[in-house]
Amino acid sequence: MTAIDLPFSLDEYQGRLARTRAEMAVRGLDALFVTDPSNQAWLTGYDGWSFYVHQGVIVLPDADPIWWGRNQDTNGAVRTVWMGNDRVRGYADNFVQSTERHPMQDLGRHLADLGLQTARIGVEADNYYFSAKAMQSLQETLPNAVFPDATALVNWQRGIKSDAEIAFMRKAAAISEKVVDGLLERVEPGVPKNEVVAEIYRDAIRGVDGAWGDYPAIVPLLPSGSDAAAPHLTWDGRPFATGEATFFEISGCYRRYHAPLCRTLFLGDPPDFLKRAEAALAEGLEAGLDVARAGNRACDIANALAAPLERAGIERGARCGYPIGLSYPPDWGERTVSLRAEDETVLEPGMTFHFMPGLWMQDWGLEITESILIRDEGPAETFCNRPRKMFVKS
Repeated sequence: MTAIDLPFSLDEYQGRLARTRAEMAVRGLDALFVTDPSNQAWLTGYDGWSFYVHQGVIVLPDADPIWWGRNQDTNGAVRTVWMGNDRVRGYADNFVQSTERHPMQDLGRHLADLGLQTARIGVEADNYYFSAKAMQSLQETLPNAVFPDATALVNWQRGIKSDAEIAFMRKAAAISEKVVDGLLERVEPGVPKNEVVAEIYRDAIRGVDGAWGDYPAIVPLLPSGSDAAAPHLTWDGRPFATGEATFFEISGCYRRYHAPLCRTLFLGDPPDFLKRAEAALAEGLEAGLDVARAGNRACDIANALAAPLERAGIERGARCGYPIGLSYPPDWGERTVSLRAEDETVLEPGMTFHFMPGLWMQDWGLEITESILIRDEGPAETFCNRPRKMFVKS
């Protein structure tokens, strides 16, 4: 059975597979085992909330990929992947969270059946979804095979987006705009944070005309006041308060594609130091967007951002962006290029980034960010169209 509602054409999936196989050949890999759910979806279309158990895609040089996972999840696989049902394999439930056996023993048997007992099989060794125990069990099951680290092999093939992928990201961006517009309207002193977050989710999942909303890979982040020095706090039931800035880090999501957008809202009259930081950050954003051009480097964006911040006496120790696109929890980044001073990756048309120069100081924070597309010519395009400023509600 072919998936009824594939996000992309079969030709697009074949192109992705060809790029992956070409890199496998360069590295001398006989097979590749992919566990990152974003990479699984990119290669096969698989889409399900099953990444809390062991699963993955076996990529071969001369045959269709094989999706492998828990038996009960094979029903989801045959409904979402582009391959035939014979390319979906499942393991019994007594492997799940067992102290007597491990799912990698089942995977090892499948790999042996494919004649890979002594093969070079790449694995995503540094990945959220592949554990030390999984590696140990796989090595014990196939003691004569070699397992080179192929972390991010597939991620790097995802860097330049197709027109179809960019269209999905534009839909995600429209949802991001809707979410930001809604929270700017609803946040008032005394309103509990969880009430606003409930409306963020309502807007995000309802989506916009022509684009239903999927769940984002990261939950809304919205620390206030001195807590905004910590970039990854979520929410509680405390009310918003006058005299505090809150940054909102959110993203719309359409068919697993993201377009993050962060803005800061101050309730009351902002202090002068925050206004100066806002002006420097806005100047740095403009400078960074102007050099975000095909042929320039990732570090050029970071250096352009840094100059006005340094003139204002603000030093950032963090990178200021990362690639985005298709993703699953816990992260919407692609984990390849970093927008920072030492990364000399050359920018190419079709690359997409979250230009994310958040300021997290000792007792305050400020975020104004953009999701961007590197164009054939000229400066980067921003996916969203909202003022790059700190919003103020008196």
